[in-house]
Amino acid sequence: MPDIGSLHPQVVHFVIALLIVGVLARILSLFPLGPRWSFLNGMAVVLILLGTGASVVAVQSGLDAHEKVESIPGVRQAVNVHQDYGEDTRDIFLVVSAIEIVMLFAATRKPGLTTGLRALSAVVGIVGGVYLYEAGDHGGDLVYAYGGGVGVRSGDTTDVRRVLVAGLYDNLQVARRTGNHEQAARLTDQLQSMLPNDTSVRMLRIQSLVRDRNDARGALAALDSITVQPANQRLRYQKALLQAEAFDSAGMRDSARAVLTQLKKDVPQAARRVDAMLRQMR
Repeated sequence: MPDIGSLHPQVVHFVIALLIVGVLARILSLFPLGPRWSFLNGMAVVLILLGTGASVVAVQSGLDAHEKVESIPGVRQAVNVHQDYGEDTRDIFLVVSAIEIVMLFAATRKPGLTTGLRALSAVVGIVGGVYLYEAGDHGGDLVYAYGGGVGVRSGDTTDVRRVLVAGLYDNLQVARRTGNHEQAARLTDQLQSMLPNDTSVRMLRIQSLVRDRNDARGALAALDSITVQPANQRLRYQKALLQAEAFDSAGMRDSARAVLTQLKKDVPQAARRVDAMLRQMR
């Protein structure tokens, strides 16, 4: 499946519009508004089904987009909260859509059942609307509190600091990609001075020792100073990859292979990345 992360902002707006209007139409269809408003029932069905389909796409596009966003130090928790609300919204509206589909079949076979199903759809849809609101609210936090926007306009020092962190991170990645390793190293140092106790920044600093400063042995010494709890699989994974990269850069390929082989046993889901690195070392 193609990466659709770049479409996430566009898709989520369709989800919000379609589902909110669809649920409102379903609620209004419960009232005896007269023949002029008979279209509300069909309108609700169509919008809810379309909105639910869009929510499935929105969740997938969010999953495709979140890896890059999560790489910014300090943003992971906010991304996870937004993701959880988004997935819950999708799941709730899948239930609402199932109710709507059952109601379509019941309309001809058991007409008396449709009123109850409409009410059930409206109630579950309202619950879904609450989750939809929370997903949108936390998505807005990611854009404005962590990436700029409102953070800059409000003058909130915490938000502005996050903008600087994101800017430093993105700029060091650009500097490294364009071969300006001196600038990448300098920006990494700035990040470390701002967040000296942040583990993700410490790992970025160690990565910079390998990739920007050609100091693989210094990186290995720094990695030895980082204690990883057994339950923290993500940090174990990240540390092992950096160790392997540093060993390889230092010309100690047997040690690098040993680290990667052990990582593959400890974290089976890392097999694809590990195999790719092992192939590069041949």
